[in-house]
Amino acid sequence: MQTRLLLTVFIFLFVIQAKAHPTKDTITTITINAVGGLQYDVTRFKVKPGAKVRIIFTNKDDMSHNLVITKPGARLEVVNAALSLGNDGQKINYIPHVPAVLWSLPILGPGETKTVSFIAPGAAGIYPYVCTYPGHGVVMYGAMYVTNGEMPAIKDDPNIPPNKKTDAGEDDSAHHDHMTPKIAHAYQEEPPYVCRIFIPDASPAAIAVRLPHELSYCWDAGTCHLRYAWQGGFLDNADIWKGHHDAYGVILGTVFFYDKTDYPLQVDKPGNIPVVAFKGYQLLKRYPEFHYTINGIDVYELIKPKEDGMGLIRTFRIPKTDRTIWFVADPGDGVSYQSSGGKWINGKLKILPGEAGRFTITMTKNKP
Repeated sequence: MQTRLLLTVFIFLFVIQAKAHPTKDTITTITINAVGGLQYDVTRFKVKPGAKVRIIFTNKDDMSHNLVITKPGARLEVVNAALSLGNDGQKINYIPHVPAVLWSLPILGPGETKTVSFIAPGAAGIYPYVCTYPGHGVVMYGAMYVTNGEMPAIKDDPNIPPNKKTDAGEDDSAHHDHMTPKIAHAYQEEPPYVCRIFIPDASPAAIAVRLPHELSYCWDAGTCHLRYAWQGGFLDNADIWKGHHDAYGVILGTVFFYDKTDYPLQVDKPGNIPVVAFKGYQLLKRYPEFHYTINGIDVYELIKPKEDGMGLIRTFRIPKTDRTIWFVADPGDGVSYQSSGGKWINGKLKILPGEAGRFTITMTKNKP
Protein backbone atom coordinates (compact mmCIF):
# COMPACT_ATOMS: atom_id res chain seq x y z
CA MET A 1 0.00 0.00 0.00
CA GLN A 2 2.80 2.32 0.97
CA THR A 3 4.65 1.42 -2.22
CA ARG A 4 1.61 2.29 -4.36
CA LEU A 5 1.23 5.61 -2.56
CA LEU A 6 4.87 6.49 -3.16
CA LEU A 7 4.53 5.55 -6.85
CA THR A 8 1.44 7.78 -7.21
CA VAL A 9 3.25 10.72 -5.59
CA PHE A 10 6.26 10.16 -7.90
CA ILE A 11 4.11 10.17 -11.02
CA PHE A 12 2.28 13.31 -9.86
CA LEU A 13 5.55 15.15 -9.23
CA PHE A 14 6.89 14.02 -12.63
CA VAL A 15 3.82 15.44 -14.41
CA ILE A 16 4.12 18.75 -12.53
CA GLN A 17 7.81 18.94 -13.42
CA ALA A 18 7.09 18.24 -17.08
CA LYS A 19 4.47 20.98 -17.21
CA ALA A 20 6.84 23.41 -15.55
CA HIS A 21 9.61 22.64 -18.08
CA PRO A 22 7.99 21.95 -21.46
CA THR A 23 10.04 20.51 -24.31
CA LYS A 24 11.61 23.31 -26.34
CA ASP A 25 10.41 23.47 -29.96
CA THR A 26 13.22 23.04 -32.49
CA ILE A 27 13.52 25.64 -35.23
CA THR A 28 15.62 24.92 -38.30
CA THR A 29 17.45 28.15 -39.12
CA ILE A 30 18.89 28.64 -42.60
CA THR A 31 21.11 31.60 -43.45
CA ILE A 32 21.12 32.56 -47.15
CA ASN A 33 23.11 35.39 -48.68
CA ALA A 34 22.72 37.01 -52.09
CA VAL A 35 26.25 37.34 -53.44
CA GLY A 36 27.97 38.65 -56.55
CA GLY A 37 27.19 37.03 -59.87
CA LEU A 38 23.40 36.68 -59.50
CA GLN A 39 23.52 33.78 -57.05
CA TYR A 40 22.58 32.62 -53.58
CA ASP A 41 25.48 31.27 -51.54
CA VAL A 42 23.20 28.44 -50.32
CA THR A 43 22.01 26.50 -53.32
CA ARG A 44 19.83 23.98 -51.49
CA PHE A 45 18.83 22.88 -48.00
CA LYS A 46 16.60 20.28 -46.40
CA VAL A 47 14.00 20.35 -43.63
CA LYS A 48 11.61 17.72 -42.31
CA PRO A 49 7.90 17.84 -43.23
CA GLY A 50 6.05 20.06 -40.78
CA ALA A 51 9.24 21.51 -39.31
CA LYS A 52 9.48 25.07 -38.02
CA VAL A 53 11.77 26.97 -40.38
CA ARG A 54 13.42 30.36 -40.15
CA ILE A 55 15.31 31.84 -43.12
CA ILE A 56 17.69 34.74 -42.50
CA PHE A 57 18.30 36.45 -45.84
CA THR A 58 21.08 39.02 -46.30
CA ASN A 59 21.97 40.85 -49.49
CA LYS A 60 25.77 40.93 -49.73
CA ASP A 61 25.69 41.93 -53.39
CA ASP A 62 25.71 45.43 -54.88
CA MET A 63 22.43 44.76 -56.74
CA SER A 64 18.93 44.43 -55.30
CA HIS A 65 17.50 40.94 -54.73
CA ASN A 66 14.53 39.19 -53.16
CA LEU A 67 13.77 35.58 -52.22
CA VAL A 68 10.52 33.82 -53.13
CA ILE A 69 9.65 30.21 -52.24
CA THR A 70 7.23 28.51 -54.62
CA LYS A 71 5.23 25.36 -54.94
CA PRO A 72 7.05 22.39 -56.51
CA GLY A 73 7.75 22.92 -60.20
CA ALA A 74 6.47 26.51 -60.20
CA ARG A 75 9.70 28.53 -60.37
CA LEU A 76 9.40 29.63 -64.00
CA GLU A 77 5.68 30.28 -63.61
CA VAL A 78 6.42 32.69 -60.77
CA VAL A 79 9.38 34.28 -62.56
CA ASN A 80 7.24 34.98 -65.63
CA ALA A 81 4.39 36.28 -63.48
CA ALA A 82 6.83 38.71 -61.84
CA LEU A 83 8.09 39.90 -65.22
CA SER A 84 4.53 40.54 -66.41
CA LEU A 85 3.87 42.95 -63.51
CA GLY A 86 5.31 45.80 -65.56
CA ASN A 87 5.13 49.19 -63.86
CA ASP A 88 3.53 47.73 -60.73
CA GLY A 89 6.32 45.25 -60.09
CA GLN A 90 8.58 47.41 -57.97
CA LYS A 91 5.70 48.51 -55.72
CA ILE A 92 5.15 44.90 -54.63
CA ASN A 93 8.82 43.84 -54.66
CA TYR A 94 8.30 41.85 -57.89
CA ILE A 95 6.42 39.24 -55.86
CA PRO A 96 3.31 38.33 -57.86
CA HIS A 97 0.06 37.55 -56.06
CA VAL A 98 -0.33 34.04 -57.44
CA PRO A 99 -1.15 30.77 -55.62
CA ALA A 100 2.24 29.31 -56.56
CA VAL A 101 4.02 31.74 -54.17
CA LEU A 102 4.20 30.22 -50.68
CA TRP A 103 6.55 32.53 -48.73
CA SER A 104 8.71 35.48 -49.64
CA LEU A 105 11.16 38.11 -48.53
CA PRO A 106 11.00 41.55 -50.22
CA ILE A 107 13.62 43.26 -52.33
CA LEU A 108 16.67 44.05 -50.22
CA GLY A 109 19.26 46.66 -51.04
CA PRO A 110 22.97 46.00 -50.47
CA GLY A 111 23.69 45.16 -46.83
CA GLU A 112 20.06 44.67 -45.77
CA THR A 113 18.76 41.62 -43.87
CA LYS A 114 15.25 40.22 -43.45
CA THR A 115 13.86 37.09 -41.81
CA VAL A 116 10.86 34.90 -42.61
CA SER A 117 9.50 32.06 -40.46
CA PHE A 118 7.03 29.38 -41.49
CA ILE A 119 5.94 25.78 -41.01
CA ALA A 120 7.32 23.53 -43.73
CA PRO A 121 4.70 21.73 -45.84
CA GLY A 122 3.53 18.38 -44.56
CA ALA A 123 3.93 16.94 -48.04
CA ALA A 124 7.43 15.93 -48.97
CA GLY A 125 8.70 17.60 -52.12
CA ILE A 126 11.17 20.00 -53.71
CA TYR A 127 10.18 23.62 -53.20
CA PRO A 128 12.17 26.10 -55.33
CA TYR A 129 13.32 29.48 -54.10
CA VAL A 130 14.21 32.21 -56.58
CA CYS A 131 15.00 35.89 -57.01
CA THR A 132 12.14 37.37 -59.07
CA TYR A 133 13.82 40.72 -59.70
CA PRO A 134 13.53 41.17 -63.49
CA GLY A 135 16.03 38.97 -65.30
CA HIS A 136 17.51 37.33 -62.20
CA GLY A 137 15.30 34.24 -62.02
CA VAL A 138 16.96 32.60 -65.02
CA VAL A 139 20.11 31.84 -63.01
CA MET A 140 19.45 32.86 -59.39
CA TYR A 141 17.55 30.07 -57.68
CA GLY A 142 17.82 27.10 -55.33
CA ALA A 143 15.76 24.32 -53.78
CA MET A 144 14.26 23.61 -50.36
CA TYR A 145 13.99 19.85 -49.92
CA VAL A 146 11.18 18.84 -47.58
CA THR A 147 12.08 15.27 -46.74
CA ASN A 148 12.94 12.76 -44.05
CA GLY A 149 15.54 11.32 -46.37
CA GLU A 150 18.65 12.62 -48.07
CA MET A 151 19.12 15.08 -50.91
CA PRO A 152 20.44 13.61 -54.17
CA ALA A 153 24.11 13.84 -55.05
CA ILE A 154 24.78 17.43 -55.92
CA LYS A 155 26.26 16.62 -59.34
CA ASP A 156 22.99 14.90 -60.30
CA ASP A 157 20.60 17.47 -58.84
CA PRO A 158 18.35 18.95 -61.59
CA ASN A 159 16.84 21.51 -59.20
CA ILE A 160 19.86 23.79 -58.88
CA PRO A 161 21.68 25.95 -61.45
CA PRO A 162 24.04 23.85 -63.57
CA ASN A 163 27.02 25.98 -62.56
CA LYS A 164 26.44 24.88 -58.95
CA LYS A 165 26.82 21.17 -59.55
CA THR A 166 30.01 20.56 -57.65
CA ASP A 167 30.74 18.44 -54.62
CA ALA A 168 32.80 21.23 -53.07
CA GLY A 169 31.41 22.47 -49.79
CA GLU A 170 28.65 19.90 -49.30
CA ASP A 171 27.57 19.94 -45.65
CA ASP A 172 24.76 17.55 -44.84
CA SER A 173 25.16 18.07 -41.11
CA ALA A 174 24.04 21.66 -41.55
CA HIS A 175 21.28 20.60 -43.94
CA HIS A 176 22.50 22.89 -46.72
CA ASP A 177 25.14 23.29 -49.41
CA HIS A 178 27.48 26.23 -49.96
CA MET A 179 29.08 25.92 -53.35
CA THR A 180 31.46 27.63 -55.70
CA PRO A 181 30.59 28.05 -59.39
CA LYS A 182 32.52 25.94 -61.83
CA ILE A 183 31.14 26.32 -65.34
CA ALA A 184 30.69 29.33 -67.57
CA HIS A 185 26.97 29.65 -68.08
CA ALA A 186 23.68 28.25 -66.82
CA TYR A 187 20.92 28.71 -69.35
CA GLN A 188 18.58 25.75 -69.65
CA GLU A 189 15.35 27.39 -70.74
CA GLU A 190 14.39 27.48 -74.39
CA PRO A 191 14.62 30.99 -75.84
CA PRO A 192 13.33 33.58 -75.63
CA TYR A 193 14.42 34.47 -72.11
CA VAL A 194 15.65 37.56 -70.28
CA CYS A 195 18.79 38.03 -68.23
CA ARG A 196 19.51 41.09 -66.08
CA ILE A 197 23.30 41.24 -65.89
CA PHE A 198 26.28 43.53 -66.36
CA ILE A 199 27.18 43.54 -70.03
CA PRO A 200 29.80 45.51 -72.02
CA ASP A 201 29.08 48.90 -73.63
CA ALA A 202 25.85 49.46 -71.73
CA SER A 203 24.64 50.97 -68.48
CA PRO A 204 24.22 48.89 -65.28
CA ALA A 205 20.50 48.70 -66.15
CA ALA A 206 21.13 46.71 -69.33
CA ILE A 207 18.98 43.68 -70.14
CA ALA A 208 20.28 40.80 -72.27
CA VAL A 209 17.67 38.82 -74.21
CA ARG A 210 18.22 35.44 -75.85
CA LEU A 211 16.11 34.76 -78.96
CA PRO A 212 15.60 31.76 -81.22
CA HIS A 213 18.01 31.28 -84.17
CA GLU A 214 20.97 31.92 -81.82
CA LEU A 215 20.19 35.63 -81.86
CA SER A 216 20.64 37.86 -78.81
CA TYR A 217 20.44 41.54 -78.07
CA CYS A 218 21.26 44.09 -75.40
CA TRP A 219 18.45 46.49 -74.53
CA ASP A 220 19.55 49.27 -72.19
CA ALA A 221 16.89 50.26 -69.66
CA GLY A 222 19.10 53.12 -68.51
CA THR A 223 19.06 54.81 -71.93
CA CYS A 224 15.87 53.18 -73.29
CA HIS A 225 17.11 51.80 -76.57
CA LEU A 226 18.51 48.77 -78.35
CA ARG A 227 22.28 48.95 -77.93
CA TYR A 228 23.48 46.06 -80.08
CA ALA A 229 22.67 42.54 -81.29
CA TRP A 230 24.74 39.43 -81.93
CA GLN A 231 24.48 35.91 -83.29
CA GLY A 232 26.08 32.75 -81.92
CA GLY A 233 26.30 31.81 -78.24
CA PHE A 234 24.71 33.87 -75.48
CA LEU A 235 26.83 34.97 -72.50
CA ASP A 236 29.74 33.62 -70.48
CA ASN A 237 29.18 34.84 -66.93
CA ALA A 238 31.95 32.89 -65.19
CA ASP A 239 33.76 35.93 -63.79
CA ILE A 240 30.52 37.36 -62.43
CA TRP A 241 29.55 34.08 -60.76
CA LYS A 242 32.97 33.95 -59.13
CA GLY A 243 32.01 37.13 -57.30
CA HIS A 244 34.07 39.67 -59.26
CA HIS A 245 31.92 42.76 -58.75
CA ASP A 246 33.58 44.67 -61.59
CA ALA A 247 33.14 41.82 -64.08
CA TYR A 248 30.92 41.71 -67.15
CA GLY A 249 29.24 38.97 -69.09
CA VAL A 250 31.26 37.99 -72.14
CA ILE A 251 29.40 37.85 -75.46
CA LEU A 252 29.68 34.41 -77.05
CA GLY A 253 28.98 35.36 -80.63
CA THR A 254 29.49 37.97 -83.33
CA VAL A 255 27.94 41.43 -83.04
CA PHE A 256 26.16 42.29 -86.28
CA PHE A 257 24.34 45.45 -85.20
CA TYR A 258 25.55 48.34 -83.08
CA ASP A 259 23.49 51.49 -82.67
CA LYS A 260 25.60 54.51 -83.59
CA THR A 261 22.96 57.23 -83.39
CA ASP A 262 22.58 59.84 -80.67
CA TYR A 263 19.16 58.27 -80.11
CA PRO A 264 17.05 56.33 -82.65
CA LEU A 265 13.61 57.86 -81.93
CA GLN A 266 13.30 61.62 -82.24
CA VAL A 267 10.29 63.94 -81.99
CA ASP A 268 9.05 66.56 -84.48
CA LYS A 269 12.27 66.72 -86.50
CA PRO A 270 15.60 64.92 -86.79
CA GLY A 271 18.13 66.16 -84.27
CA ASN A 272 15.68 66.59 -81.42
CA ILE A 273 17.12 64.17 -78.87
CA PRO A 274 14.33 63.35 -76.41
CA VAL A 275 14.28 63.00 -72.65
CA VAL A 276 13.63 59.31 -71.94
CA ALA A 277 12.30 57.35 -68.97
CA PHE A 278 12.05 53.60 -68.53
CA LYS A 279 8.65 52.31 -67.37
CA GLY A 280 9.25 48.57 -67.26
CA TYR A 281 8.37 45.68 -69.52
CA GLN A 282 5.88 42.85 -69.84
CA LEU A 283 6.24 39.41 -71.38
CA LEU A 284 4.18 38.62 -74.47
CA LYS A 285 4.54 34.90 -75.13
CA ARG A 286 7.88 35.17 -73.30
CA TYR A 287 9.15 38.04 -75.46
CA PRO A 288 9.73 41.26 -73.48
CA GLU A 289 7.85 44.32 -74.66
CA PHE A 290 9.65 47.37 -73.29
CA HIS A 291 7.69 50.42 -72.16
CA TYR A 292 9.37 53.81 -72.01
CA THR A 293 8.63 57.46 -72.73
CA ILE A 294 10.28 59.98 -75.06
CA ASN A 295 9.46 63.55 -74.06
CA GLY A 296 6.53 62.11 -72.11
CA ILE A 297 5.16 60.10 -75.08
CA ASP A 298 4.52 56.42 -74.31
CA VAL A 299 6.43 53.98 -76.50
CA TYR A 300 6.18 50.18 -76.49
CA GLU A 301 8.86 48.13 -78.28
CA LEU A 302 8.83 44.38 -78.96
CA ILE A 303 11.82 42.68 -80.62
CA LYS A 304 11.62 39.28 -82.33
CA PRO A 305 13.89 37.37 -84.70
CA LYS A 306 13.36 37.27 -88.44
CA GLU A 307 12.03 33.89 -89.51
CA ASP A 308 15.22 33.19 -91.47
CA GLY A 309 17.39 34.11 -88.48
CA MET A 310 19.11 36.88 -90.43
CA GLY A 311 18.10 39.82 -88.27
CA LEU A 312 15.47 41.38 -86.02
CA ILE A 313 11.93 42.68 -86.33
CA ARG A 314 11.14 45.58 -84.03
CA THR A 315 7.47 46.36 -83.45
CA PHE A 316 6.74 49.81 -82.03
CA ARG A 317 3.47 50.99 -80.53
CA ILE A 318 2.97 54.68 -79.82
CA PRO A 319 -0.75 54.69 -79.01
CA LYS A 320 -1.29 58.37 -78.25
CA THR A 321 0.62 61.12 -79.99
CA ASP A 322 -0.10 64.08 -82.22
CA ARG A 323 3.61 64.55 -82.97
CA THR A 324 5.69 63.38 -85.91
CA ILE A 325 8.15 60.65 -84.89
CA TRP A 326 11.44 60.05 -86.68
CA PHE A 327 13.36 56.78 -86.60
CA VAL A 328 17.02 57.57 -87.24
CA ALA A 329 19.51 54.98 -88.51
CA ASP A 330 23.23 55.11 -89.18
CA PRO A 331 24.58 53.59 -92.41
CA GLY A 332 27.47 52.01 -90.52
CA ASP A 333 25.44 50.14 -87.90
CA GLY A 334 25.64 46.78 -89.72
CA VAL A 335 22.08 46.23 -90.97
CA SER A 336 19.69 47.30 -93.72
CA TYR A 337 16.19 48.55 -92.92
CA GLN A 338 12.64 48.04 -94.09
CA SER A 339 9.50 49.47 -92.48
CA SER A 340 5.80 48.71 -92.53
CA GLY A 341 4.89 52.36 -92.86
CA GLY A 342 6.21 55.89 -92.88
CA LYS A 343 8.55 57.42 -95.45
CA TRP A 344 12.33 57.09 -95.58
CA ILE A 345 14.13 60.39 -96.16
CA ASN A 346 17.94 60.27 -96.32
CA GLY A 347 18.17 57.28 -93.98
CA LYS A 348 15.55 58.62 -91.58
CA LEU A 349 12.01 57.24 -91.30
CA LYS A 350 9.27 59.87 -90.96
CA ILE A 351 6.24 58.52 -89.10
CA LEU A 352 3.12 60.66 -89.01
CA PRO A 353 0.84 60.57 -85.94
CA GLY A 354 -1.70 58.39 -87.75
CA GLU A 355 1.00 55.81 -88.52
CA ALA A 356 2.58 55.69 -85.08
CA GLY A 357 -0.04 53.49 -83.42
CA ARG A 358 1.77 50.41 -84.63
CA PHE A 359 4.63 50.00 -87.08
CA THR A 360 7.50 47.57 -87.62
CA ILE A 361 11.11 48.05 -88.58
CA THR A 362 12.94 45.02 -89.97
CA MET A 363 16.70 44.96 -89.56
CA THR A 364 18.55 42.51 -91.84
CA LYS A 365 22.20 41.65 -91.35
CA ASN A 366 24.46 43.08 -94.01
CA LYS A 367 26.40 40.50 -95.99
CA PRO A 368 30.11 40.33 -95.14
